[in-house]
Amino acid sequence: MFNYAIDPAALAPLVPRGTMLDLWNGQALVSLVAFMFVRTRVLRLAIPWHCNFEKLNLRFYVRHESNGQSRRGVVFIKEIVPRWAIATVARVLYGENYVSMPMRHNLELTSSTLRLGGAAEYGWRLNGRWNTLRAVTDGIAAPAIIGSEEEFITERYWGYARQRDGGCCEYAVEHPRWNVWRVREPILDCDAAPLYGPAFGEALVRPPRSAFVADGSDIAVRFGVRL
Repeated sequence: MFNYAIDPAALAPLVPRGTMLDLWNGQALVSLVAFMFVRTRVLRLAIPWHCNFEKLNLRFYVRHESNGQSRRGVVFIKEIVPRWAIATVARVLYGENYVSMPMRHNLELTSSTLRLGGAAEYGWRLNGRWNTLRAVTDGIAAPAIIGSEEEFITERYWGYARQRDGGCCEYAVEHPRWNVWRVREPILDCDAAPLYGPAFGEALVRPPRSAFVADGSDIAVRFGVRL
């Protein structure tokens, strides 16, 4: 997870109806997040050749007030997966902006190396060139501290997606709290402007304000409902 400050004006047109920007110490953040889907099922069914695959997303943070409670969630600007069928299902079920590109990964993270340090690298091929996101872990993994930036970014249990008619789809994302490692040597080699637009290209060309690796977990994504 590589995290960048950005001008809130760049995000304002993308905020779904019924939500508001969720700021960290007065700053709007976007995060570039890469991870593996493993043993994936749709409606409890495993689809052959579509269970294990990479994913990269660019996201920002919002909240929605519901029955006196504040639901902290994410909005995905664009999500990349390696298979067109996965992208199509996600667009149909959730209205998310999925695209398919060739992807690859290299994980140097095992039960023995996580405590000693490891690395994770993801790649996606755009316009004939491989783009890369690489992180080397630093120190020992620990739960995100309450009130920390890591908690602000990882403790998100709702997704919000703008719909073509201007409405908003809300869906629950269930997972336990994750352990996180700090990162040294964060590397992003990405043609960000052609992929995400000029405003995001300008933000992503700078060094990330923070970067970390999370251990991940089983995750359940529920069907969406209209707000």
